[in-house]
Amino acid sequence: MQGQVSATYVRLLHEYLAARGRDAAAVLGENAPLDDGSGLARVPVAHWAALLDRADAVLDAPALGLEVGARIQPAHFGLLGYLTLCCATLAEALARLADYERLVYDVNRVTVTMLADGVQLEWGDERGRPGQRVDECAIAALIAYARNITAQPDASPTLVRFINPSPRDVAPYRAFFGCEVGFDAPTTVVRLPLSLIAAKLRQPDPALHALLDAQARAQLARLPPVDDFERRLRETIAAGLRAGDASLDACAARLHCSSRTLQRKLDAAGSSFQQALDATRRQLAESWLADPRLKLAEVAQLLGYTDQAAFTRAFQRWTGFAPGQWRRQSGI
Repeated sequence: MQGQVSATYVRLLHEYLAARGRDAAAVLGENAPLDDGSGLARVPVAHWAALLDRADAVLDAPALGLEVGARIQPAHFGLLGYLTLCCATLAEALARLADYERLVYDVNRVTVTMLADGVQLEWGDERGRPGQRVDECAIAALIAYARNITAQPDASPTLVRFINPSPRDVAPYRAFFGCEVGFDAPTTVVRLPLSLIAAKLRQPDPALHALLDAQARAQLARLPPVDDFERRLRETIAAGLRAGDASLDACAARLHCSSRTLQRKLDAAGSSFQQALDATRRQLAESWLADPRLKLAEVAQLLGYTDQAAFTRAFQRWTGFAPGQWRRQSGI
């Protein structure tokens, strides 16, 4: 499992346990991480998952991640929290969260897609699956955060679905999110309605926003670089699709390594060649579908599918929509 999360989440878990009358340090086996003021303190996501497991072993909460994530406040996100508070609308705040996601949640990157009736936020599993408690805490924090900064405590997404298996009891999830919640999905998805993302925030401040945005960019630049193996592999797969051969062997040759070496690197990253191929195809598909001049059959051919039906089945598996339906939803 790759990636890191902000130490803020660990402090949040300590606060949650203390509120439940527990000695957090004793339960978790470590003290809360100190806030060094930089906003860059992070912990491996595998360690974060282990801490949630330890807390759950003591509390046996039906949806521990939801309860922890629901406690989030803008101050917990530090500089990024204050930056979003300066935005004019929730849509602008979400854009800033997506821009600087690595500052707080550097695991799988979010993909933001505008729909006819709102916006879709989506996370895949290119860098592994951190598990239900990690995912539900992150998504609960996102929704709680949106409710907080818009002063709409009852605001609800229109759809939430998790990549993880269904828990024994889904009632706490439906109660918290206020919508149907799915599991065992190809990706983790949150859809927010237009009425919510258009909500005006309480204290927009363009001048302060510009200052904090520059500071956030500087913080992001100080983070260690992301391993570019995934990027290079996707670029290689895209080139292979254009050349008509995006097989494992062909991509390995373009990367100047053996197929076995490429497969070993993918195994170490908790991924597979098929996952990388699907992720690349999906990214290209959405880009090409956004061009109304391209017919669906042409998009399928560009992606290396033998026929349009095979492309349609794959796209439905990735997004839950047929390509034509996705175009209509996106207003294309």
